[in-house]
Amino acid sequence: MALWVWLSIMAAAAQTARTAGQKHLTAHMSSWSATWVRFLFGLPFALIYLITVTWSDPTGLPEIHGMFLFWCGATAATQIGATVLLVHLFSLRNFAIGTSYARTEAFMTALVGFSLFGEVLDLAGWIAIIISVAGVVIISIARQGVSGWALVRSVFNKAAAIGLLSGLLFAFASLCLRQGSLSLGHPNFLVAASSTLVTVILIQTVCLGGFIVWTRRAELTAIATTWKACWFVGLTSAIGSAGWFTAMTIERAAYVKALGQIEFVFAIAVSTLIFKEKSTPRELFGMCLVAAGIVVLLLYAD
Repeated sequence: MALWVWLSIMAAAAQTARTAGQKHLTAHMSSWSATWVRFLFGLPFALIYLITVTWSDPTGLPEIHGMFLFWCGATAATQIGATVLLVHLFSLRNFAIGTSYARTEAFMTALVGFSLFGEVLDLAGWIAIIISVAGVVIISIARQGVSGWALVRSVFNKAAAIGLLSGLLFAFASLCLRQGSLSLGHPNFLVAASSTLVTVILIQTVCLGGFIVWTRRAELTAIATTWKACWFVGLTSAIGSAGWFTAMTIERAAYVKALGQIEFVFAIAVSTLIFKEKSTPRELFGMCLVAAGIVVLLLYAD
């Protein structure tokens, strides 16, 4: 299989572990601080990745230019905005509806990529994305106790709008990071991806860190006392981000996002094997759809 496939699977597995770690942290701090921990403690590992891939590369670090910084800033801003909206959903009464709509991120990545960024997908690619997204939405509504008809009827309510906007911003984040990495024009895709990764995380660390210090300074103590969990979140976040950034430098963002939905299969496997939770028939059906979409993507999409 192609390198981007393995990188996407690695990133999805690391993201599953990171999510579990962040859920643990939210018992000790706000979602804002738990999100910042992801960047703050992930930055050293991202720097190690950058130093490692450039150490033996004769071309060295790429030349930083204005357009690259623009794309990195756009990536950082849209990713933070999408995360904030996703967190805000949990304060709404019908948050389950909104988070289910947010799962359409992969389809929106394909749609926005095609319409605004010139990412052309063939018919098999579109079919694969639609099948896998349908599977993820089914898993989401099954885990959160939402009926399919409730999801359809609520398409115009506030939670649905916020969920869709969150997914849209995540889609823009993926597409912008790919543009930023490609804009460097570096012959070594590992150097380009790691340079983009470090730049984006640095922007997010500084911007969100300033907000935390200004509004939630007391939570710095909670971060200090849970430093072991914070380092775990930082490590898994850096591994996941390195996988996503590198894969999206190699391949179109829509395909990487579609394959990355295997994360939801990993999440169910973790809940089943570790937490001894039983999967419902609807969850299993959703897993089958995700798997089918991935098979179509890998075997037939161009």
